[in-house]
Amino acid sequence: MTMINQENTAIIIPARLASTRLPNKPLLPINGKPMILHVWERAVAAALGEVIVATDSQEIKDVISQAGGNCELTNTNHQSGTDRIFEALENFDTANKINYIINLQGDLPQINRECLIAVVNLLTEEAVDIGTLVCEMTNPDEINSNSIVKAIADINSTTQIGQAINFTRNAETSVNGNHLHHIGLYAYTRTALAKFVQLPQSAREKEEKLEQLRALDNHMRIEIGLIDFLPLGVDTPEDLEKMQKLI
Repeated sequence: MTMINQENTAIIIPARLASTRLPNKPLLPINGKPMILHVWERAVAAALGEVIVATDSQEIKDVISQAGGNCELTNTNHQSGTDRIFEALENFDTANKINYIINLQGDLPQINRECLIAVVNLLTEEAVDIGTLVCEMTNPDEINSNSIVKAIADINSTTQIGQAINFTRNAETSVNGNHLHHIGLYAYTRTALAKFVQLPQSAREKEEKLEQLRALDNHMRIEIGLIDFLPLGVDTPEDLEKMQKLI
């Protein structure tokens, strides 16, 4: 069994201002506080390891630095948040002490400690490269929505864990008949993260615009944990308005 502890774990939060649907998203206020600060505070409160914000924005860096946090300025040309968190990791941890990385999106201000623990604990099995989470969905509108990513996996009813078979935007079911709503929260071993960012985009990744398909297409093992809580993300003005009432 792999020992995961505060000394060898980091939560890295990629954040950039160039959102098309919600410009300047990380800095938008939720009850008077920038969204990125809400996410950072939740990550720090989880007490699972170092917390680092990875951004290409000096404004975001200033917000985090003024709060006493770690923030790494990264290249503006990264294709994905995964590339951004890897650069931040390499810059921050030159001694290679961090072996487990949680990729926490900067638009999940409702994230809780239980989710973060659940995703990183999926890496305790040596054969696992990447961990991620899902929750069940029963609403037909959600099931049929192409904006909601579904995971295909055979979830063990005892452990609530299963190996990823596929990810899709289509209304498919997993092999046990459940519809699984993919939650965009990941954990990587450092070795897997370094491998992933060196791989070229796969054809399916480009077609579906789902980065995790690159890992599956290159035979990396993604373990999925089923949880009963959906941490809401903020992608639209309507989401932002809803979040104001939840936090």
